[in-house]
Amino acid sequence: MCGFCGFTGQVVNREEVLREMAAQITHRGPDSEGYYTAGEGAGDSVAMGFRRLSIIDLEGGSQPLYNEDGTLVLMFNGEIYNYRTLREELLEKGHAFSTQTDSEVLVHGFEEWGEGL
Repeated sequence: MCGFCGFTGQVVNREEVLREMAAQITHRGPDSEGYYTAGEGAGDSVAMGFRRLSIIDLEGGSQPLYNEDGTLVLMFNGEIYNYRTLREELLEKGHAFSTQTDSEVLVHGFEEWGEGL
């Protein structure tokens, strides 16, 4: 199972702190790591780290994953059993995928269908 870590609010040296947090959960995902930070203020700052255990798309499935214009970001652990069907529907609607992972359908699916996904 992959591992997640993160925090909100202002933290001194947040990138360093985030990387140290992720290092503590390396055993949860030895295959790759990814980071996301946004905002600078106390009320809008977020930092997330991800350790990946590869299951599908072993080479190209690093996270975080983004929609085409980068306005949506996803870190996810789980398996989407009908991802091939969802992917085909989203491709027909014009979405462009950058990986072959099942997880990427979630970011595009949320963009297309919202919470109804």
